[in-house]
Amino acid sequence: MSLSAKIFSAIHYILSGTRDASVPVAESAPALRPMEFANGSGDYQVSKQFADTRQIAASGSESLDLAGGSLSDDLNNVLTFAAVKVIQIKAHDDNVNDVVVGAGTNPLIGGPFGSDGSGSVAVPPGGVFQWVAPKTGLTVTAATGDILKVANSGSGTAVNYDIVILGT
Repeated sequence: MSLSAKIFSAIHYILSGTRDASVPVAESAPALRPMEFANGSGDYQVSKQFADTRQIAASGSESLDLAGGSLSDDLNNVLTFAAVKVIQIKAHDDNVNDVVVGAGTNPLIGGPFGSDGSGSVAVPPGGVFQWVAPKTGLTVTAATGDILKVANSGSGTAVNYDIVILGT
C-alpha cells in the first residue's frame, strides 16, 4: 500500500468600492502552492489515512482512538498512528449545534489542543477546521495520548461531520 496527498488551502477575495474619480479594486495574492506529502514516515510524508462521515447524538461525544486499532482506512486496513500530520473536520451545513474537537481523556497533545491536551476547537454548522503539520505532526502515544475526542456542543439534535486524518 502507498499513500500520497496534496493539501490545498487558499482564500481568494476581491474588494471593490467607489471613490470620486475611480472604482478601486483590491484582490488577494495568488493562492499558496499545495503542500505535497509522499509515502513514508519522514518530513512531508504520510502512510496512514482515515476518512469517514460520522454522526454524534444530541449532547453526545465519541473518542477516536488513533493507536487502539479501532479505526480502519478506506481499504479496510486497521490503523495505528504514530503521528498525525493532517486533521480536517467539516461540519455539515444542516447541523444546529457545533462539532467540538479536542479535550478528552488521553488526548492528543500539542498543536491546536495545547501542551496539556485540554484545548478544543468548535466547528460551527457549515464550518471547516483544518490543521496541517507537515514535518513532525502530533505524536500519538498509545494509552496516554492517542484520543481525538469529537463532541456535539448541545442538546436537541444530532450533528454530522466529515473527517480526514493523515499521518504515519
